[in-house]
Amino acid sequence: MEIILIGYMGSGKSTIGKILSEKTEIPFFDLDQIIEEKEKMTVKEIFQRKGEIYFRKVESLYFNDFVANNDHYILSLGGGTPCYANNHEKLQLPEIASFYLKVPIADLVKRLTEEKENRPLVAQLNVEELEDYIRKHLFDRNFYYHQAKHTIDASQPTDEVVAEILRKLT
Repeated sequence: MEIILIGYMGSGKSTIGKILSEKTEIPFFDLDQIIEEKEKMTVKEIFQRKGEIYFRKVESLYFNDFVANNDHYILSLGGGTPCYANNHEKLQLPEIASFYLKVPIADLVKRLTEEKENRPLVAQLNVEELEDYIRKHLFDRNFYYHQAKHTIDASQPTDEVVAEILRKLT
């Protein structure tokens, strides 16, 4: 089984992916971690040292390589991954079950405010700026996120999100 989780930062992709992995015994992978291991730098360092264009190029390379060479996984993508290099087209492949973990803006603001120290892209933003930032990104990314085969309300409790994904997989 091939499962891909997409959504905005703070939508719960890694958390849901790990729990889903425990329940299904399908191995979980995080594309950002794969990139960090292969590049031997954090995503933040790649952005700082080599820029976003380089990052998006290797992100797409590693994403396509992973999908081509694996057939039993749960993979969480970075929030921007579906939006570049036609990566969103992979979400429609017949063998892939893709899920957009959709969270309302107010919930994302709350979650990201609580995690700011772990989120370098938004660490310096106040609540108002954060809301505007998220709103703009979601507007820009909406088309790509909706290329997933399933949209899940990820504002509900984690166990309910996992249960809903499991129902859709059967």
